[in-house]
Amino acid sequence: MTLDETKAALARGRHVVLVTPPAPEQAGELWELLAPPPPDAESGVAAPVAPRAGAAPAALIICSDDVSAAQWVAAAPSSFRVHAVTGLTRTGRLLKSGSISHLAGAVKDLALLVARSALKLGGVSTVVLAWPEQVAAGEHGAALDTLLGETRDARRIVLSWNPAALGDFLERHARRALVVGTVPVDDTGRPLPPVAPARYAIVAPSRRAASLRDALDVLDPKRPFVWEGGPLDAPVETPDAVLCLRLPTRQQFAALARLGEPVVFVTAAQLPYLRSLAAPLTPLRLPGETDRARDRAEALRAQVAAVLETGAIDAELALLDPLFDQFDPAEVAAALLALRRETGNEKRETSTAQPAGPAWVKVFVNVGKKDRTAAKDLVGALIREVGVQKDDLGRIDVRDTFSLVEVPSALAGKIVRGLSGVTIKGRRALARIDRQA
Repeated sequence: MTLDETKAALARGRHVVLVTPPAPEQAGELWELLAPPPPDAESGVAAPVAPRAGAAPAALIICSDDVSAAQWVAAAPSSFRVHAVTGLTRTGRLLKSGSISHLAGAVKDLALLVARSALKLGGVSTVVLAWPEQVAAGEHGAALDTLLGETRDARRIVLSWNPAALGDFLERHARRALVVGTVPVDDTGRPLPPVAPARYAIVAPSRRAASLRDALDVLDPKRPFVWEGGPLDAPVETPDAVLCLRLPTRQQFAALARLGEPVVFVTAAQLPYLRSLAAPLTPLRLPGETDRARDRAEALRAQVAAVLETGAIDAELALLDPLFDQFDPAEVAAALLALRRETGNEKRETSTAQPAGPAWVKVFVNVGKKDRTAAKDLVGALIREVGVQKDDLGRIDVRDTFSLVEVPSALAGKIVRGLSGVTIKGRRALARIDRQA
């Protein structure tokens, strides 16, 4: 059936079912059916329609959830302005101003807008039911029946990937609907069998690009083929991974499967459709936060092992030696990691820049305020006499009879040895690792 014949059927008040995969980007024919009336015969220009306060949207796209509703905004051609219900207050305000011509929303959200008298269903001229296979039999089925009952005079376009599964629903709400497209059944009316095996990953549409990177890390292919919709041009080389960022039709899936076992990124609502195409259908486990944490821990262990293999830790062992008499060396190592983590958190939570280092310790110096010692005196002695850089010093706490200097643990031994015996404000300094830190 041609597009003009479908439009003519809608104009005569007949309902239409478009057979299409459950993805807004695959429903291109819908926009032709929702197009505004043709230009005026004499002027050749379509008459502009001024928004009216409180006017109902011309078209209502009823979705199974708010994630699906948001997809319609991105899928709409530039000539269409679709508003997705993401906030009831804002949507209610826009509806009252009459500035929404195409409204997409989940059943529960649309029902709430009706209950608040923000959405007037009587003026809706076209209702689009976006793949109602799940919502019709779910918890919001009664609310959907109510919405359709209040828009009984509107023409209806049902998007469905399997109209046979909507028999009773279509009989109630789109009786004698004209079915446009290829229904996935054989000559006997039985559902077509799956085409080929596939793997899948359930991801939100907004995370497809990031999930693609994760999949490439997991599969590590040398010749990946990434399909983002549109024509299927055969690659020059046979790919060793086929990744689908768009939901394919049955014909597109068959073509992709000939290149290799596809990996399809889908939402949870699209999984039943994919099961009708692929068998066996197995999940592809993408790395999550737990896996990334495990990778970071493994990287840290590798860094520690590399340092241990070099053997350049004599100064650190001397620094920690007193602790080994009180604690197990494994506990000391764990405590150092805890200090490292806490230091990192402090850096993120405050704007004060701290010198980076594996761990920080405090050095006790036996000069203080009673000796007329200030922080700048300690800094000067450390730079001149010990040879450390100012950036290597952390907080300096000058108290009445002593001072505490934060230094990287790697430099602690050098600073203790170099500072001991240096004269500061006329007093010979003695330095040691602060045991109270």
